[in-house]
Amino acid sequence: MTDVRLHIVTGKGGTGKTTVAAALALALASGGERVLLCEVEGRQGIASLFDVAPLPYEERRVAVGPGGGEVVALAIDVEAALLEYLDMFYRLGRAGKALDRFGAIDFATTIAPGVRDVLLTGKVYEATRRHDHGEPAYDAVVLDAPPTGRIGHFLNVNEEVAGIAKVGPIRRQADSIMRLLRSDLSQVHFVTSLEEMPVQETLDSMAELTRLGLPMGSIIVNMARQPELSPADLEAACRGELDAAAIEVGLKEAGVRADESVVTGLILLGREHAERVALEAEQRILLDSAGQPVVALPYLADGMDLGGLYDLAEELCEHGF
Repeated sequence: MTDVRLHIVTGKGGTGKTTVAAALALALASGGERVLLCEVEGRQGIASLFDVAPLPYEERRVAVGPGGGEVVALAIDVEAALLEYLDMFYRLGRAGKALDRFGAIDFATTIAPGVRDVLLTGKVYEATRRHDHGEPAYDAVVLDAPPTGRIGHFLNVNEEVAGIAKVGPIRRQADSIMRLLRSDLSQVHFVTSLEEMPVQETLDSMAELTRLGLPMGSIIVNMARQPELSPADLEAACRGELDAAAIEVGLKEAGVRADESVVTGLILLGREHAERVALEAEQRILLDSAGQPVVALPYLADGMDLGGLYDLAEELCEHGF
């Protein structure tokens, strides 16, 4: 994975996509590397995770990697990106800012949403290819991308601008972006939990991006929990046959009230837990059959904070990131 320069992270909402993207950035920085972490959805999720002030449209260091590297973050704003684009390709400068005051930029990106995605991915493309003094400005770029339901449209910028820009700078930039996205320098990683809807969305999205010729990376199972019961007890729990007498004895030994209602409630909880473990095992089989590496990140019982991010980054390092 060392040759990959651009890591695109997507996933169904609620699966921890931004958290995993941030942990991945930390993992990639663990060898003393310089990593850029980008977000494009305007939620300031990166700032919240790293407990820093809301990010402006500029690159700012937000963390130091475990091995002395650094994570730099950028919240890409579509209007600022368009102003930068107008200045870069058309030398509009102050004239571009005047267009912004008149609402022309908002109008343009609303009637031509494909242009919006070209601007957002274009900034990531520029950062991935940028060099300082002959060396890459960043060893890797991590993009916290839109969720799986929109990732195909977002990344397929070539098709999205086909109807509005057949020639010219926008078209050329879209073509350049697609060459990067389809190259060995890029990978799309999918974040999911072991539930039916996120897993199905992951598989559907992988099929869509494969049709678009985009290179697949890893499937990252977030918030994975270990079974609380032994395999034999899980089988018994599924049948509703947990040993009530043994449960009562265990409760008494722990100094807990062991009346019939408590024991019955624990047997019910055990059955629900066993059914969930079985469902998660079925979903894991589906993911394993998708043909890409599957990485499991543990559920953090104490919640997510900066320390938790470093723990997840360490897990990712152990899996080869």
